[in-house]
Amino acid sequence: MCMVIFAPIFAICAFATCGGYYGHLQVKVDCAAQRHNNLSINIDIGYPFRLQQIHFKAPLCEAKREEVVFLSGDFSAAAQFFVAVGVLAFLYSLLATVVYVFYQNKYLKNNRGPLVDFLVTVTFSLMWLLSSCCWAKSLTDIKTATNPTEVLLLIAACREKENRCASTQEPVWSRLNTSAVFGFVNVILWSGNIWFVFKETGWYKTGQRYPSRTSSRKRSSEMRERLYSESSFDQPDDSFGPFRQDSFNESRGDFDKQVQRQASINQSQVSFSLPETYLGKTVIYERENKITSQGPVIFVNEM
Repeated sequence: MCMVIFAPIFAICAFATCGGYYGHLQVKVDCAAQRHNNLSINIDIGYPFRLQQIHFKAPLCEAKREEVVFLSGDFSAAAQFFVAVGVLAFLYSLLATVVYVFYQNKYLKNNRGPLVDFLVTVTFSLMWLLSSCCWAKSLTDIKTATNPTEVLLLIAACREKENRCASTQEPVWSRLNTSAVFGFVNVILWSGNIWFVFKETGWYKTGQRYPSRTSSRKRSSEMRERLYSESSFDQPDDSFGPFRQDSFNESRGDFDKQVQRQASINQSQVSFSLPETYLGKTVIYERENKITSQGPVIFVNEM
């Protein structure tokens, strides 16, 4: 989301502050031979900063002539590269915003969109870093080449001690300084966006779906240790198992013998008991969970 909101804004600020710069330098020359001569020289500086093409006319105090003076230095490559990166980044960020908002399904289809976005983001991060460093160095050289002291040394009349030369107006560099700052802000913004774009790619998802071998080996070793500890803990119970089973079988055999004896005694008692008869309604007897000695029972229905 930060890519969608801030990337176009900072890209515009970067290339607009650099590409739309215009500075003005003014120097004054007073010749000693001509006391009333007060000449002002205006020098205009602007993008793309080809200083070797900027020239102005300066007076020669010894004669009524003028000389043409050129500034030194060509810093157009760094400035144009910086502006080009800013414009391309602005256009791509707008395109990415449209895709994120209106074509989200097609963006995530077949994992092609996130991969392309990841590669382009890495490329723009490197380009912003390179262009910002080159532009910062070139800006320092521009300030040195347009320093009023250096410009006055280019004028022949100002190299003579009897003449007076001074600068009345210097260019303002705050706008170009701001452009360099915005360039490094874009470096931070695009570099930080690499992680968020990488999370949308299939490389990150496959890494989350299939863990690394080291983690799987650690888990297998932990499971083996747990199984070994459980088996060692259960061994004493297994050793005492047969003895407990034998004792239980013996007690059960004794109980069966006692039941057989009691049954034989009950049968002998049943043989001497007389049958019981009940006249009237049927009687429902509840069976209990104990052995009783009773004779046969006869039921007679009423007519």
